Amino acid sequence: MNCCITELRNKEVINKENGCRLGNVYDVEVDTCDGKVVALVIFGRPRCFGLFGRDDDIKIPWHDICIIGPDTILVSFKPCDTIPRRRHRQRFFDGFFR
Repeated sequence: MNCCITELRNKEVINKENGCRLGNVYDVEVDTCDGKVVALVIFGRPRCFGLFGRDDDIKIPWHDICIIGPDTILVSFKPCDTIPRRRHRQRFFDGFFR
């Protein structure tokens, strides 16, 4: 079965190790030399309704994906697979705590 990247963005990602919902697919990492998908990236969870930023993004390597279903993606995730968030702009509270 084939799947578009836009269809992946609508799917919910579930950790099969503990049944925890990780979020929805935010981005896809592609190896441009081979033309293969390397990993899925999931947005970090918001802290205090997003007022204090977000947790680190979660990067799930392609070999850790178990099943891609019609609505969900089951993965075997270990918490050490996070990547730091890229800062696009300065946060409001950053100036107060320097």
